[in-house]
Amino acid sequence: MAGMLGTVYNAVLRSNTTMLFTVFGAAFGMQLYVAIELDIRMYMVLIRVSRAYDTGSEKIWNSVNKGRQWKDIKHRFMEQPEDDE
Repeated sequence: MAGMLGTVYNAVLRSNTTMLFTVFGAAFGMQLYVAIELDIRMYMVLIRVSRAYDTGSEKIWNSVNKGRQWKDIKHRFMEQPEDDE
């Protein structure tokens, strides 16, 4: 254990420049990891909000325009099959 700590001390902490690069590199890596995790979570939240907005706006649109949309009036224009009996 003491040998490993001595190796870490000599490799990282003995030189001030090396220690600063190690600390800043670790901080940058952690910040990047946290930013990616938050970005993924925010993306999932935005998908849910977008889906809710689309569903709600479509329901409002359909209720305001009931009877004026193609799905409501197409039966008037489509030819009915004739029975030849």
